[in-house]
Amino acid sequence: MDFVEVPVSEDVPVSEDVPAKKSKVKKEKKKKLKREIKEEKEEQGPEPEQPSGTLLPPSYSLSEIKNKQRRHLMFMKLKQEKRKLKLDLRKKRRKEREALGDKAPPKEVPKTIENQRVYDETTVDPEDEEVAYDEGTDEFSAYFNKLTNPKVLITTSDRPRGRTVRFCEQLASVVPNAHVYYRRGLALKRIIPQCVSRDFTYLMVINEDRKVPNGMVLCHLPDGPTAHFKVSSVRLRKEMKRRGKEPTEHHPEVILNNFTTRLGHSIGRMFAALFPQDPQFTGRQAATFHNQRDFIFFRFHRYIFKNEKKVGIQELGPRFTMKLRSLQKGTFDSKYGEYEWVHKRHEMDSSRRKFHL
Repeated sequence: MDFVEVPVSEDVPVSEDVPAKKSKVKKEKKKKLKREIKEEKEEQGPEPEQPSGTLLPPSYSLSEIKNKQRRHLMFMKLKQEKRKLKLDLRKKRRKEREALGDKAPPKEVPKTIENQRVYDETTVDPEDEEVAYDEGTDEFSAYFNKLTNPKVLITTSDRPRGRTVRFCEQLASVVPNAHVYYRRGLALKRIIPQCVSRDFTYLMVINEDRKVPNGMVLCHLPDGPTAHFKVSSVRLRKEMKRRGKEPTEHHPEVILNNFTTRLGHSIGRMFAALFPQDPQFTGRQAATFHNQRDFIFFRFHRYIFKNEKKVGIQELGPRFTMKLRSLQKGTFDSKYGEYEWVHKRHEMDSSRRKFHL
C-alpha cells in the first residue's frame, strides 16, 4: 500500500495547547457558577438550623428506604417519638384536669369495636308490647310462669374420650337437676321421645373432635327450639389456677350480659331456662353467660362479701367459650328441620362492627 503525503497549509498554524485552553475555560465557568450561588444565598439570608441525626427529605416514606436494617431502625424511632408525644399529651391533660378541679371537662370515651357497633334493627326495647307478647307465648313461657321445673339430660357423641366425659360431669355439677347418660350409639331422634316421656326439659349433647370437646347441641323439650354452638377454649377444674373448692348443690344465680337483639334475647332465655328460678343465695354461686362480639363466655364463680364495699370472687370452673352456629325451630331434625337463623361466615362476617346477638 502506498502512502500519500498531504501538504499542510502554512497560513493555519497548528496549536499544541488547545486542550489546556479548554480546561481553563471550564474552570472559569465553575467559579462563576459558584459565585452566583453564593450571592443568591446571601440575598436569601441564613439557613434554619437542621436537627442533628439522619437527614431525610421533608416528605418521605419508610418504604422508600431500601436497606432493611435502616428501615427497621427508622420505624422504631418514629414509633418511639409517637409514644413520647402521646405520653406528654396525657400528662398535660392530667395537669390541666387537676388544676381545673370540678370544672374539668369530661373524659373522652375511647373508641372500641363495641361502642362503634353497627345498629341492628332487631335490638330489643324492654317496653315494647310486641316483645312482651312474644315472650308470653314462646316455648319458654311455661318456665318463666313457674309452671315447669328444669330437668336436663347431658350426653355425648358416640364413644367419648375421658376429657369429654369429665367435661359433662362438671357441667352436671353446675346445672342443678342435670343427669349424665352414656349415648350407647342411639340417634337423637330416638333419644328425644324418651326424654319427653321422662319429663326432661332439655337435652344437651357435647360433641368432640380429636379427644377435645368442640360442639354443643342444646335442645329445649318438648317443642324446641334447638341451638347448635361451636365450643372452644375448654378448661376443666384441674387445669385452672387458684380455683376454689368443688361447687355445692345450691341453686346458682344466673347472669346474662349483652343479649340485646331478638336473636340474642331468644338465646339468653334459653340459657336462663336451664337453671331454677329460685336461686339459693346462701350458696353464693353465680353462673355467667357474657356475650361479647357474638362469642358467649361461660364462667362459674363463688363470691364473698369482705365488707360493705369490697367483694371477693373465686372461679370454680369449668370455663368455655361458645359461638352460635344455627337456631332451629322445633326439636332436633337435621334433614327436614326449619332453621330460624344460620351463621353464614362469608356473608355475615364482612364487617367487624356488625354483631347478631
